[in-house]
Amino acid sequence: MLSPDLKNALPTTDELPCSDDTPVDNEDQNFLPNILLFLLNSIWANRMDWYFGVDMGVYHTTGVNARVPVVPDAFLSLGVERKKGGKSRKSYAVWEENEIVPIFTLEMVSHTPGGEYDEKLDIYRKLGVLYYVIYNPEFWRRDQHQPLEVYKLLDGNYQLQIGEPYLMPEIGLGIGRHQAVIGGIQQEFLCWYDEQGKRYLTDAEQAQQERSRAEQLAEYLRSLGVDPNNLPGN
Repeated sequence: MLSPDLKNALPTTDELPCSDDTPVDNEDQNFLPNILLFLLNSIWANRMDWYFGVDMGVYHTTGVNARVPVVPDAFLSLGVERKKGGKSRKSYAVWEENEIVPIFTLEMVSHTPGGEYDEKLDIYRKLGVLYYVIYNPEFWRRDQHQPLEVYKLLDGNYQLQIGEPYLMPEIGLGIGRHQAVIGGIQQEFLCWYDEQGKRYLTDAEQAQQERSRAEQLAEYLRSLGVDPNNLPGN
């Protein structure tokens, strides 16, 4: 817990940059975390106690300088406002969030290694992030790791967890990979799962599923000699 004097001496998010201005290495570093965000907007539409940031600076006091952020590709905090004071956040300063640190951070490994397996792991450990996820779909053999790794902070150190999708009971969600067509392109992406291991569908997938059910019902009615276009109420 920070003392009031120290807290008052710290800069506000209005005074701090929103990130470290380092450009993303490829388009997926922004696109794939946003899929997780859009899914959460649907899954937790009625909850106002969470925040999911994408490529946003997280400022904290566990490093050498509170003005130097760590910038995850994505992070999730629980027990905070969706909109802080009704406004969009420019950055996330732990001291302005009742000292609530993210419960989940995501780093995506790309062409240029960014310390995901050592430097950032140690930053998140000191910060107290419960779940640290590293997604490395292309370069996992180069780095001698698995394509998706979930680390959980236990007794002050990160321990690699087993299983996919991996359920995070403190969050009430699991995380894993899935192959699907997105924007006309077949690709792998990260997605959320419920506590029974069922994958949450994107809005596009839900719409397609509803269309498919409607088409199946129409075909069934036709097989009974009923014109689905002439049903009462149509």
